[in-house]
Amino acid sequence: MSKLSWAERSLVSVWHPCTQMKWLDQHPPLSVVRASGAWLYDEQGRRYLDTISSWWVNLFGHCYPPLMEAITRQLYTLDHVMLAGATHPPVVTLSEELSALTGHELGHCFYGSDGASAIEIALKMSVHAWRAQGYSKKNQFITFKGGYHGETIGALGVTSIGLFREAYQDMIRPAIEVPSPDLRLGVASEIFSLQSLEAYLALHHEEVAAVILEPLVQAAAGMIFHSTDYVRQVAELCRQYGVYWIADEIAVGFGRTGTLFAHESAQVRPDFLCLSKGITGGTLPLSVVMTRDEIYRVFYRDRFQDGFLHSHSYTGNPLACRAAVKVLQLFREEQWIARNHVNQERWNVWMNAIKQHARVLHFRQKGMIWAFDFDGAPSDFSQRFHEKALTYGLLIRPIGTTVYWMPPYCLTDEEVQFLVQGILNTLGEF
Repeated sequence: MSKLSWAERSLVSVWHPCTQMKWLDQHPPLSVVRASGAWLYDEQGRRYLDTISSWWVNLFGHCYPPLMEAITRQLYTLDHVMLAGATHPPVVTLSEELSALTGHELGHCFYGSDGASAIEIALKMSVHAWRAQGYSKKNQFITFKGGYHGETIGALGVTSIGLFREAYQDMIRPAIEVPSPDLRLGVASEIFSLQSLEAYLALHHEEVAAVILEPLVQAAAGMIFHSTDYVRQVAELCRQYGVYWIADEIAVGFGRTGTLFAHESAQVRPDFLCLSKGITGGTLPLSVVMTRDEIYRVFYRDRFQDGFLHSHSYTGNPLACRAAVKVLQLFREEQWIARNHVNQERWNVWMNAIKQHARVLHFRQKGMIWAFDFDGAPSDFSQRFHEKALTYGLLIRPIGTTVYWMPPYCLTDEEVQFLVQGILNTLGEF
């Protein structure tokens, strides 16, 4: 057996995502060998509270027994079958249940493997649908400053974070960017954003295929919040000017903002709904794009080449779909949305200690997402905060100078107090 640790072996053989690998020579990756509930355990037996749900995917805790049992049963029934020309009970059941959750306004679920692939699907569908209807000039997209929608080439075109785009500019077809709504700057920022969006649509709606928006929270931009009224008005502008609205709920779906789907609180439906991350409770990779029947019907024709010809080998994998079906069942039977509402009110009492810290700015909360900005942060704040927090038993990764936590819903009161104290201790290091 190798005498090297898992972290040391990883540096030799694994290219880590979204990472400057040279930095790992001095800051080795956390070596996680098991997990349970909200906790991750390293090879020395130390445990860390997973405050960010392992990149926002985990809902009910790691290795949640009902989910593990559902996946295991499916594993010994049907592991995989291609979805082109075949189907299976988990994908049918999941598609039916997702559609029912939108009042059957959305459906015809098209499956991918991850969030970026869902965005690619929605972008391609929207342009293709307009083209099939005789509007080939409608091929532009509108995005919002700070918006993040993935790192594949199409998704980078509607991602407004330069860090991810700069090396690939020659490959990218950039979207039109309008100012972002940001409630840290007051309602005026939403008004300005809407005015900018409408001004562009008024002149160029004949060239625009779709507007893409993360409802309520621009997560990767630094947990930037906007109001339900803003979402409602974006949807109305899209209807008014005849462009599609793509709702990117990859990060904010499945209860993160207080409702199962984030757009529900605005009482509107998008034309395309992109879901991933929490859809399988943090167990298996899966994404889905849902759309309206009238868009689906555009592709429902006699010629093969008029269909939506997009695929990947593991489309609608039965194991992942079974996990997602179980997730929806758990939301119904265990009442997680209602429980979260009750818990967050109680937990906010303890979190007020963070809000009162002298260097905490713009403390904010939306559903099960909390964030603040750090006043006077040094240039290496994000990395230093992450490393210091590990020493207090927290896995937490700031975005720039924004500290946030988006924990699994299973946290106990004691674990919340541990989280609060760990953040306060880490703040004390600066």
